[in-house]
Amino acid sequence: MDLPAPLAWLLDEAGVSHDGADRFLANLGDRLLADGLPLAGGALTLAVPHPIIARRTWLWRAEGGAVIEALDFAGGPPSKAGYDWLAGLGPVLGETAGVAPKRPVLSWAGTRPFDPAETGRLCEVARFAAAPLAALAERAALAALLEAYLGRRSAARVQAGALRRGTGETIRAALLYADLRNFTGLSEVTEPAAMIAALDAWFDRVAGAIHAFGGEVLKFIGDGLLAIFPVTDAPAVACEAALRSVTAARAGMAHLDAAREAEGLPPLPFGTALHLGDVLWGNIGAVDRLDFTAIGPAVNLVSRLEGLCRPLGRSVLISGAVAAETTMPLVPLGEHALRGIAAPCAVFTMPDA
Repeated sequence: MDLPAPLAWLLDEAGVSHDGADRFLANLGDRLLADGLPLAGGALTLAVPHPIIARRTWLWRAEGGAVIEALDFAGGPPSKAGYDWLAGLGPVLGETAGVAPKRPVLSWAGTRPFDPAETGRLCEVARFAAAPLAALAERAALAALLEAYLGRRSAARVQAGALRRGTGETIRAALLYADLRNFTGLSEVTEPAAMIAALDAWFDRVAGAIHAFGGEVLKFIGDGLLAIFPVTDAPAVACEAALRSVTAARAGMAHLDAAREAEGLPPLPFGTALHLGDVLWGNIGAVDRLDFTAIGPAVNLVSRLEGLCRPLGRSVLISGAVAAETTMPLVPLGEHALRGIAAPCAVFTMPDA
């Protein structure tokens, strides 16, 4: 069958490619331009199963070939940002691809109004795009679900096929361990729904601050969490980012505690520890039930260090390894023995912690 080049690409190549939505849109747009269609830009919208994102839209501009992304958030009305962006380039034609609910949508902006023949060609493109876009949407949905439940690093490893027990990687990073205080006592006198809401609010503030400074939450552990700031340049950069995230998290929790106090609710005090070291991020578990988890001496140390917050009366404790990499003013607290750790640890804190 003799097909125009864009349709032949959609039929023979696009479905087996593992390019993301941005490359799919740019490749298709380039082929349609080469086939003589007067395109100024295009958009591809996919629905995604994600806790906070409802739809992702990729916007391609014919001039220069750049692709940018816009998001629609769950619970809000569908955004017209993508349509408005295209309308700023020229007359817009939108076509759904396929017949399934929440199907992908391809939209195009022309350098001039599309004539009937050009409109028909773009409608045909949408029909041929249905199958490769269905595969692309399935991959995007899987990636969104894995990232929501496993985090970016683990999700990427699972998608890459790292499913064998015992496999892992060593990561040098600034580690952050944070834990709520008096959680057991609070849960005894708080309704389960209210307790879950309090935990969500706590994790929002702390994880939000971690992500804002380039860190990644590896594990939620009951009412605590373990996060890393990978060393990709100098260790000092990772340590500074971790320290700044702690400052931001404390500010966020101070605001939350003030709001809780206004509602007659108790505050949510917490402790945080920082350390610099190597983490083995590995695949462990039973033969048919696996989990990515972080192990190693550095993980043991940071968790034990956080356990000193209560006896030392401090909300933030910092190991000597982190203190040696930062110019931030810190208060030395001397060397302390940590349970299960052979050598004593030099401990520091922030002036107001």
